[in-house]
Amino acid sequence: MDRSKLSECEEYLGYRFSRLELLDQALTHSSTKTPDRPSNERLEFLGDSVLGLVTTHYLYEIFPNQPEGQLTKIKSVVVSTKTLARCSRECKLQQFISVGRGVSVGRTLPDSLLADVFEAVVASIYLDGGFEDARTFVLRNLESEIARVVRNRHAKNYKSLLQHFAQKSIAETPTYRVVQEEGPDHHKRFKVMASVGDREFGPGLGSNKKEAEQRAARKALLELRKDRELTLGRPPTGI
Repeated sequence: MDRSKLSECEEYLGYRFSRLELLDQALTHSSTKTPDRPSNERLEFLGDSVLGLVTTHYLYEIFPNQPEGQLTKIKSVVVSTKTLARCSRECKLQQFISVGRGVSVGRTLPDSLLADVFEAVVASIYLDGGFEDARTFVLRNLESEIARVVRNRHAKNYKSLLQHFAQKSIAETPTYRVVQEEGPDHHKRFKVMASVGDREFGPGLGSNKKEAEQRAARKALLELRKDRELTLGRPPTGI
């Protein structure tokens, strides 16, 4: 691939290579390799591990209260072939991949190939600039995917949604406290307040503490999102 095409690819990736040959290799499918131009298979192998480490560490940090099983489920969707292929398309990599005849159907490349190329690009950035550059690239492309997966998995779990929003936006972890508990055992009523940083939201009312916490979390999430939208000059959105 000529340098002008590689430079164009760099623009879409948002990363400048010191060793442009690494990007060229990442974009070379095994169907077009030559003795002087290796394929991206070894880079794909390395990129898979780099991608996994970045994603795992991010989920570990952003969800300190989630059990291992839930983190594993989120990660499996985030680094799936479908998701990585979508990221590959968003980076316009399909325009630059070197493939042999018969690999593509018409002008369409299979998701598996696109996902492999994305992993190879991650590895090429890692080898060229180090772990932090690779981490920045991965999260720039996958943060929105992680948020989407969390929304889909926890459509009504406002505590999870609030935790993700608060930690990502203001680096705070929500806490909850029961401010009132009344009624007989068979008909309890709980009132819970949610706190994020130095702000308290609620109350959330429910027949058990879990239900009250969810309702308090929803109120907090609405207020925090409203504040952010007003700060950005946008009309507030619901949840």
